[in-house]
Amino acid sequence: MTILKMILEIKGVVTIKAVIMAGGKGSRLRPLTCDLPKPMVPILNKPTIEYSIELLKKYDIRDIAVTMAYMPSVIIDYFDDGSEFDVNLKYFIEETPLGTGGSVKNADDFLDETFIVISGDALTDINIKEAVAFHRRKKSKATLVLKKESIPLEYGVIITDEDGRIIRFLEKPSWGEVFSDTINTGIYILEPEVLDYFKKGDNFDFSKDLFPRLLKDGIPMYGYVTKDYWNDIGDLNTYKEAQFHFLDGQIDLEIDNKEVNTGIWIEEGTKLGDNITITPPVYIGRNCVINDDTQLGPYAVIGSNCVIDTGATVKRSVVWKNTNIGRNSHCRGTIICNNVLIKDRINALEGSSIGAGTVISNESVIKPNIKIWPDKKIGESIVVNQNLVWGTKASKTIFGNRDISGDINIDITPEFSSRLGSAFASNLQENAILVVSSDHSNSSRVIRNSLITGILSTGKGVINLKDIPMPLNRYAIKHYEADGGIHVRNDYYNENRIHIELLDENGANLDRNKERKIENLFNREDFERCNASKMKSIMDIENFFSFYIKNGTKRLDDISAIKRKNPKLLISSSCKNILDLTIQFLESIGCQVECDYSVNKYDSVDKYLKYISKQVVKNKADMGIIFSQNGENLILVDERGRIIDKEMYTVLSALILLKIGTSKRICVPYTSPKIIESMAKEYEVDVVRSKTSAAHIMNEILSNVDNENDMFLQYILNFDGILASGKIIDFLVQNSVSMGELVDELPDFYFVEKEIKCDWEDKGRVIKEILVEHKNKDIELFEGIKINNEKGWALILPDSERPVFKVYAEGFSEEYAKELSTVFSQKVEDLLGK
Repeated sequence: MTILKMILEIKGVVTIKAVIMAGGKGSRLRPLTCDLPKPMVPILNKPTIEYSIELLKKYDIRDIAVTMAYMPSVIIDYFDDGSEFDVNLKYFIEETPLGTGGSVKNADDFLDETFIVISGDALTDINIKEAVAFHRRKKSKATLVLKKESIPLEYGVIITDEDGRIIRFLEKPSWGEVFSDTINTGIYILEPEVLDYFKKGDNFDFSKDLFPRLLKDGIPMYGYVTKDYWNDIGDLNTYKEAQFHFLDGQIDLEIDNKEVNTGIWIEEGTKLGDNITITPPVYIGRNCVINDDTQLGPYAVIGSNCVIDTGATVKRSVVWKNTNIGRNSHCRGTIICNNVLIKDRINALEGSSIGAGTVISNESVIKPNIKIWPDKKIGESIVVNQNLVWGTKASKTIFGNRDISGDINIDITPEFSSRLGSAFASNLQENAILVVSSDHSNSSRVIRNSLITGILSTGKGVINLKDIPMPLNRYAIKHYEADGGIHVRNDYYNENRIHIELLDENGANLDRNKERKIENLFNREDFERCNASKMKSIMDIENFFSFYIKNGTKRLDDISAIKRKNPKLLISSSCKNILDLTIQFLESIGCQVECDYSVNKYDSVDKYLKYISKQVVKNKADMGIIFSQNGENLILVDERGRIIDKEMYTVLSALILLKIGTSKRICVPYTSPKIIESMAKEYEVDVVRSKTSAAHIMNEILSNVDNENDMFLQYILNFDGILASGKIIDFLVQNSVSMGELVDELPDFYFVEKEIKCDWEDKGRVIKEILVEHKNKDIELFEGIKINNEKGWALILPDSERPVFKVYAEGFSEEYAKELSTVFSQKVEDLLGK
């Protein structure tokens, strides 16, 4: 460091350069960004990026590179060389996308000293002087500015040690991977040499590519946790909130306007009529006309050159410049872009947004969360209840842990389903074919048909299996070599609830990356559409179950032996359709089948299991089998009435695989008992552990099993209860053992599972505090936090779909397993109590 720089820093001057990343398209901010790059979206009548420039200038950082990709001329035309804003701007434009790191590397010639990278489309008042001092005090080569966030799923999570040194990165984690509540703000202080890992023109990302390499190579890299304001303005809601935070005084940045009264800012040239009600905070730009009897605020932001006519109200809304709002029109929680004409008696409701140049005629209603693209004309007395056209939705995850679910005609409507079908199909290659099916409920059929409509509108093909269980859809995808599938089912416990599962070309549930792509297409309504000549016919398949049975029986080794043994089975399911199909299959391979239909009489699973256990013994059945509503999972009852469920079934199916002897690797969920490893060691078989979601387990089976027969066997034992029941019977008969004798062979293990309710925002904090407390213990961070010792283990896992923690424990004895469960459950409850 030069003597001059040292003197300047002693005086509080930060002597570094800056890079403002301004290449964002802002797809989630559409229609605001249809004709405007995201950094130029106004906050209190001024482009967002201008606040970044002013923040840098506040700390005497005036040499600034601006990296751009989308509509760069809009930014250049506004700022020119920066002299009008008392800074020196140099522009670097990407011809092709280079990623966050590649865009900064593109400015390599400019970066000859320590520099800060800041986003042009985020709003922050971070104390740069303190952040730079931290960077230099730690002798860091890369310092990431971090911020605490209670629900960090949409951000990159950073884990640091007690000295602030970064030890791990997680990009947009699931709840099972949330080991910290400190997120990456995208503000970095870097030394130029860290960019030497890549060449100019390379496409690379800071978080995914550069920082993990620095971490691997042991380069000093630290996280500076700021308490200052930061908002990445990721969607329409956060865009509004940022302005309201500004008006509330939560942001330490200048408001370029005169505060005429507490919480009321009005620029020069604005004329106010009579009997106006202004409830602070309110911001009004210059040269506006606010006519008589209007109501503004709280939280109203009005751009320059606007007219608000007599009797109109604007509350919790943002209105851009050159916009007219007519007589007795009401804007509540809406965003209105430039040059919009809203005529008389119009209602724009919460979450709506109206693109530039749009004209809305008298007495129309814009329903909540509706997006209207620029330059649309809406006639009189129109209720706009769908996006016009190519609407985007504020970021929302529509997938749960394994499916999309909601109430029929409220969350899951025919319109929603058609859009979902279009989004899924648009993500596939040309001439793709999807297998579509549902259970036999009328509500599921309605949604199935709507999904088919959406798929066909993109020019993709549909194989309609109609009313079949879920396992048959997966089977059909492989048989027909389709590109994916969709199954719809009604929830047994709530007849108004619908579940929609999307499957890939292997019949497995989609991984999270594919889900995100579909969510993005769905939210943007960025669908493919075809003309009539490319629209395909539906291929209707009748009685696919007969084919399924025929091919499934070919997988059994000795049907004649089953017929000679003629095992007696008692079967049950909450779904009559599953029972009817299973009877056909089991009787075709030679079983005596009795059905129990009394499950509907019981208000708890435990009570029913006690009942069915007694019935198996009373009827002298060889085995009881309870099939899940979707036909995928089993609960077994041996001839002595013992229940084989959950982890017991996982251990039992692992034993069957080991005894069959064709598997070199078996795949089990991460939460399964470790006794499986001990069993597998005796057979010289490897155990592959998967994350707990259905998609992860399926994909582990598909990618970690060597041959097709072995893959089929592991798959059906986990996800096809109908064929699994046949294979288990086949195995028992071939080996001349009863289910009870097989259960007797299982080694003793002691396993406890508990569930603890929590608030969503507490999950990240609790996991981080447990991690910090146990950082010197033997822990695993594969999914949740697993704490190991020589006597057992405990796993604390936040649920992905519900506001609960799950605590799993396994010990060398029943008492110790219970003790572990109690200790860590109490730990979670105590932290939640804090």
